[in-house]
Amino acid sequence: MDLRQVEAAASTDDPRDGLRTVLALHRLADRLEDLHVARAREQGMSWADIATELQVTRQTVHKKHTRPRGARRWSNDADL
Repeated sequence: MDLRQVEAAASTDDPRDGLRTVLALHRLADRLEDLHVARAREQGMSWADIATELQVTRQTVHKKHTRPRGARRWSNDADL
């Protein structure tokens, strides 16, 4: 998804287009977060340090990123 697609979705009168874009952005953000949390852990950052950067609690980030990843999380559905 590129900036032009986001801008088009923001200006559309069709809520279906806008909602699909919102979903794609959520999935993309989740994948990006997963990637950088994994990198942070590989480089020795603590759960508390990661939580501080993400502005959430240590428990929240630990719970979210230690559960098994299902197919849905890593699907290509975010690509419109």
